[in-house]
Amino acid sequence: MEKIDFSSDGVTLRGNLFLPGTDAPAPAVVVAGTWTSVKELMADRYAERLARRGFAALSFDFTGYGESGGEPRDVEAPERKVRDIHHAVTFLTSHPAVDADRIGALGVCAAAMYMSANAADDPRVKALALVAPWLHDAAICRAAYGGDRAVAQKIEAGEKARARYEATGEVDYVPVVSATDRRAAMPYEIDFYLNPRRGGIPAWPNRFAVMAWKDWLTFDSIAYAPRVTQPTLLVHSEDAAVPEGARRFHRGLGGPKDFLWTQGVQFDFYDQEPQVTVAVDAAAGHFGRTLR
Repeated sequence: MEKIDFSSDGVTLRGNLFLPGTDAPAPAVVVAGTWTSVKELMADRYAERLARRGFAALSFDFTGYGESGGEPRDVEAPERKVRDIHHAVTFLTSHPAVDADRIGALGVCAAAMYMSANAADDPRVKALALVAPWLHDAAICRAAYGGDRAVAQKIEAGEKARARYEATGEVDYVPVVSATDRRAAMPYEIDFYLNPRRGGIPAWPNRFAVMAWKDWLTFDSIAYAPRVTQPTLLVHSEDAAVPEGARRFHRGLGGPKDFLWTQGVQFDFYDQEPQVTVAVDAAAGHFGRTLR
């Protein structure tokens, strides 16, 4: 594993490049995880497993997250994350251990949206694998967040927080996950995020910038599907998050597509067995067939 950095719109991003140890340039995959995540939560895990299967795999921290630069910190900014992925692909194309003509992308949960949005406009990405994908549009957001009124309230809160940041430079944060704080972005008892033996690690501060709500809730990933012409694999479960969004996205894809339905709740795909191995094996098989 190499510690690397690259520039994204003038910001230095830091990541981990896992290499398969082969002499010839290898096919490569850029990997990213859930909203608000740092690379250590799940992207590193998937990237390391892919390297064992013969791929150079890059996990990295997005602008304003983890070891990467950028201000303000910990703001879920979909369009900015898409640009970061574009620059991560640029980094891979220039690395001597990578075959620049064989680059894929793997997104876990929310990164499925961002990887797909980049792929729609980036022909350098030759294949996609989306694991437990969170793929939403306005209709999915209404269903996931309690209806039109609840969505509107979150957007209003986000606009107020954005105005406060622009006026004062102060960012309003709430927890990403909390079983006791109803302001949390996910006000539930979620063991993955709260358990220090899983995702509740020091590198992840468990904070959500309230001003991010509008950009998050108005990002329409389903609309990108017809423009994604690369071979695409989805790995999902009916018990995981928003399976209807995954089905609709899959139906709309503009290129070759496959869907592996398996078992497990959303958070199992982040660090539990057999879900991680099932997903990695399926993704490695997909990339092996499509990154020729």
